[in-house]
Amino acid sequence: MLWCVMAYATTIQLNKETKARLESLKNYRRETFDEVVSKLLALVPEGDEEGKYTEEFRAGLLESLYESKLGKTVSLAQVKKELKM
Repeated sequence: MLWCVMAYATTIQLNKETKARLESLKNYRRETFDEVVSKLLALVPEGDEEGKYTEEFRAGLLESLYESKLGKTVSLAQVKKELKM
């Protein structure tokens, strides 16, 4: 069995909605919030061949990934229909 020893830990304040959102992203019941946040941060690229992304852009990417996981997406066909294309 592999045990992870945290060298440093801190307490952060989260509102109930944020905590619930983080809980919903856990892959298993005993997964820590540190693991969840680390996985989320790993999903957001630092940049591309054109340079580094701004923090605002990276936050937008993360929010989009979360909404996609919740199924809050719209198909291209729906977008075309709404735009009458």
